[in-house]
Amino acid sequence: MKTLILALIAATAFTLTSSAYATDVKKGKAKAAPASPKSVAEPGPAEARLIEVYQLISKAHGREALLKAEQLVRDYPHFQLAQLVYGDLLASRMRPVRTLGDVPEPLIKAATPALNELREESQVRLKALRERPPPGLIPSQFLTLSPRNKHAIAVDASRSRLYLFENRPTGLALVADYYISIGKSGLEKNIEGDLRTPLGVYFITSNLDPKSLRDFYGSGALPINYPNVLDSKRGKTGRGIWLHGTPSDQFSRPPLATDGCVVLANPDLAQIIRTIEIRTTPVVISQRLQWITPKAAHSDNKPFEDALTAWQSAKSSGNMDRLLNFYTPDFNSYGKTLTEWTPALRSEMDKVRGRAIQLKDLSLLRWTDSADTMVVTFGEVTDGTRTGPTKRQYWIRQGSQWKIFFEGVIG
Repeated sequence: MKTLILALIAATAFTLTSSAYATDVKKGKAKAAPASPKSVAEPGPAEARLIEVYQLISKAHGREALLKAEQLVRDYPHFQLAQLVYGDLLASRMRPVRTLGDVPEPLIKAATPALNELREESQVRLKALRERPPPGLIPSQFLTLSPRNKHAIAVDASRSRLYLFENRPTGLALVADYYISIGKSGLEKNIEGDLRTPLGVYFITSNLDPKSLRDFYGSGALPINYPNVLDSKRGKTGRGIWLHGTPSDQFSRPPLATDGCVVLANPDLAQIIRTIEIRTTPVVISQRLQWITPKAAHSDNKPFEDALTAWQSAKSSGNMDRLLNFYTPDFNSYGKTLTEWTPALRSEMDKVRGRAIQLKDLSLLRWTDSADTMVVTFGEVTDGTRTGPTKRQYWIRQGSQWKIFFEGVIG
């Protein structure tokens, strides 16, 4: 973190200043004010209070900052970063404090590892304050969300940040964001035990009862479906990737501190658990989120929508050869090859009997890395019927064409 210079100006009314720190906070404050109600997001309550302390310091309101910090550590005694700032504020009443966590010389050697982690945590929290998502924009992965997707989550690892969205009739709205920790070895999980957090599009599969968990996992856990179909296709291994909390004696963890899970402070996780729905809540984990307008998302979506409509028409036509043209040679459905799965597809077409099929509650999520992939979820309903199976497909772009490499019923 940039050096924080805390200078003692007067014994009775001390003032704290730092040009670099004050600039960072003022920039963050300026960018944090959204121009549109579509994207009003708030950090977690404890972090918001810490940011307020930072802002008071930058404005030279040292006494008020001290009072706020004292209240914060009283309410969250295990918030180590807040304790560190509070300690600096107390120390500055007696001596100059030249850096965040300016501990006495005899303690520096033993305290350095922990101090470095707390300084890094402070830095990424401030970075997230400075670099707020532009108002009205959404992550590029969220092309179309159905009304069944009432919420969505996006993780930006470069900012150690989790963004929570509400899917409103007017579109996605960013409602909250939280500091998070990821794997000790960083991103892009490949094998069991590599201490990395996966990258991709996932879904929350369950909500584990905290009473069934060790204290290590804090106030609860939300498993995601790693490895997903694309991960398995690429030979990735491992399991047990969760969004979970922290032990009861620890408020938050350093930015790179987990075995691969995404870890939040317990109050923040509790808010997410109260908010989201299992099975239908998508979770995008990205190295760095790209924010786009909903209009741009719709435009990006058009070529794929044309391919999906063509598949829908082929499925209704009863022409098996025409339909199979949409599937890749290495197609797999829960372990079945395309040859093994074709009889089931033919049976579905026989039941359709040339009637049109409708795709209800359509959701389109895009993941682009070395390949361009679309995760598609919909209810398949044949004309003349009221209900049908909920299906998920994975499509991959091959040149100018989109092809299906997985299709299966999920509900």
